[in-house]
Amino acid sequence: MATSTVTYLGDLRTEAIHLQSGEKIITDPPVDNKGKGEAFSPTDLLATSLGSCMLTIMGIAASERNIDIAGTTCSITKIMAAAPRRVSEIHAEVILPSSLSEKERAILEHAAKTCPVFYSLHPDIEKIMTFKYS
Repeated sequence: MATSTVTYLGDLRTEAIHLQSGEKIITDPPVDNKGKGEAFSPTDLLATSLGSCMLTIMGIAASERNIDIAGTTCSITKIMAAAPRRVSEIHAEVILPSSLSEKERAILEHAAKTCPVFYSLHPDIEKIMTFKYS
């Protein structure tokens, strides 16, 4: 069974529909690649999926241990390279509650570093993860 359908809308824009839920995502290329930069680009989604996956797996690990990480954020920075044009680095900065114990921090950081997207990205993509507590 298909996961999604993607339709080219014209003017370099696409619409992806998640078939199970009906949720939609619009993509648009960045201005440095002939786009308008009015929506996530496909490479933005690639990088952002790492942050989303990290937080999801951390959430699973937290819920199994009754750890509250509500409000945790992950800021993603995508670095592009040329020849061929590709994502070369993804920087992920996770900000978690300062009230977490050292053991909880270790569990959650390990969960983030073992998420499925992390393992699915090509090894040539450098993944730089930092964890801050505030």
